[in-house]
Amino acid sequence: MAINGRQDPNTRFPRAADAGNSITRSGFKVTTKKLPILKAEPIDKMTAKLGIAVPEMIFGDNSITIEHPSSGWAIEFNTFDALNRVDKTGETMLQVAHSKEWQSTRQDQHESINRVVKPFDWSYSTDYKGTLAADAPAFTPTETPIPLELLKRPDPILFFDEVVLYEDEMADNGITMLSCKIRVMPDRLLLLSRFFMRLDNVLFRLRDTRVFIEFRTGDVTREYVAKAENYEKVRMKLSTNRRDVHAQMRNPSSIADLLPVVNKTLEHVKLG
Repeated sequence: MAINGRQDPNTRFPRAADAGNSITRSGFKVTTKKLPILKAEPIDKMTAKLGIAVPEMIFGDNSITIEHPSSGWAIEFNTFDALNRVDKTGETMLQVAHSKEWQSTRQDQHESINRVVKPFDWSYSTDYKGTLAADAPAFTPTETPIPLELLKRPDPILFFDEVVLYEDEMADNGITMLSCKIRVMPDRLLLLSRFFMRLDNVLFRLRDTRVFIEFRTGDVTREYVAKAENYEKVRMKLSTNRRDVHAQMRNPSSIADLLPVVNKTLEHVKLG
């Protein structure tokens, strides 16, 4: 188990179950693991450890790891730690367009049909920023942003992969999912971990964690941005163009710039 940003030192890091795909560049090793959806027994074990029901599509063995062996720094994005950041207090309350159908998919049947309070955040919203290795140098706050101008250069992409960690259709009330993308260029890399939620007729959420590494200097920047907006406001904005509104609402990239920022953090660590 891990706290957001730091791993239990008694847990092996990274996991050795599958070698995955990897690339090493300028002292940084990137490894991605993509395995099939979990079967019943591993799901039961994960559910017991988490203390909440897991999403419909759970890729519990998937992960992306970035390691810098010479400094002992490493960060991993994995399914269990991401779900472990989901609110388990039952304080999160959201209205559901078809909550009667939603209730039929979960154990609690005594709540109002129009408003549902679960013993956990059933939207699986997470503020997960990755899991640092136990002895890794820590991030500290910074005001220096990720240099977007460097990422706009037409540099060759030496390695690219995308990993889905989990997905749930919220009993046909929308979609919630967490996925990670990483691309490695000759002089730098960028990882994007994106949580996307669309609760039909209610709300959009987008929570992005970006990890940027400049190989030459050893500078690592981690940016976390959380956005949210009313469903109808987003739908109205999308309806002003001639593209398929429903298709756009299924694509987080189409709505990302339409959502206002509700939280943002910027951190940095320099690796020798």
